[in-house]
Amino acid sequence: MFKKGAGKKNLVGLDIGSSAVKAVELGKKGAALQLLNLGFENLQSDTIVDGQIMELNNVSNVISHIFNEHQIRTTRVAAGVSGHSVIVKNIVLPQMSQEELQESFSWHAEEHIPFDIGDVNLDYELTGKSSETLHVLMAACKSDKIANVKQAIQLAGKQPVIIDVDAFALQNCYEVNYQPRAGEVVALLNIGAATMNINILNGTRSVFARDASVGGSQYTSLLQKELGLSFEQAEAVKRGMTLPDGVEPKPIQPIIETVSDVLALEVKKTFDFYRATAQESDSAIHKILLAGGGSKLPGLPDFLARRFEIPVEVFDPFRQIEVDARKFDPDYMREIVPEMAVAVGLALRGVEA
Repeated sequence: MFKKGAGKKNLVGLDIGSSAVKAVELGKKGAALQLLNLGFENLQSDTIVDGQIMELNNVSNVISHIFNEHQIRTTRVAAGVSGHSVIVKNIVLPQMSQEELQESFSWHAEEHIPFDIGDVNLDYELTGKSSETLHVLMAACKSDKIANVKQAIQLAGKQPVIIDVDAFALQNCYEVNYQPRAGEVVALLNIGAATMNINILNGTRSVFARDASVGGSQYTSLLQKELGLSFEQAEAVKRGMTLPDGVEPKPIQPIIETVSDVLALEVKKTFDFYRATAQESDSAIHKILLAGGGSKLPGLPDFLARRFEIPVEVFDPFRQIEVDARKFDPDYMREIVPEMAVAVGLALRGVEA
């Protein structure tokens, strides 16, 4: 899950979210990164439930359609996983050799994983060491979750060569586009339809990461319930449209803020966990970067900036990537850009080597 690069062949970064599939292919022209291909297609509701692909054929058909419609010829794919099947932790181990660490890691990891160790795929990266200890970033994911994602990709006739963790793909995208400085602590929030990935970084080092079961679909559900709207109507109102004719007028902001409060509580909980375990003397978070479909909710950046009293910006996953306006419509790009961060981070695995 941490292996860098994938040889010299390109990869398509494929972000299979609970409401949409996003695909990105990047290339290099000299030192410059370029966007080669991009696709986005919504999924039918209940195709993916609690992170599990329930309708494999639906997902594989959407993947095939994206590749055909955008004439993406690359068949090698990097995909991501997130949710309660994924565990990411920074752990401290006694000093040992690389060989000893490799041999004993699953034994050390077992106490940090709430699943049977035989049921998970496990990976790690050494992030620091002292004369007595090793600092290790551990990632574990249930094997059946990985098999589920691979199956959907293979059914579409594509080759899954890398399965990464969404929070790390987000980090990869951030590092390339923002070139963070050491000591700069930034919280990356990727707000999807059902899951929010949170990754707190000090420079380029992940110091705390977790996924929370809150996202854009909760806004839609509450608007449907409180205002008697269809799913499509609630989605439009969530994006800032006026209430449809015939609907009893009610203040929308209190409904939106009810869910924003839940979301902010999960962010606060994460920040509290991070501060309690931070090894740095200064654990202050300097900035929040918002990605994902939920970041497009009107007023959410301001709401979070007021709540946490730190600057909040919308993440730009193409900040350092050349995008040809003749090939990619700028208006369309502005609409979908916040949702592409994980797909860009996954696609970067094909151009880093």
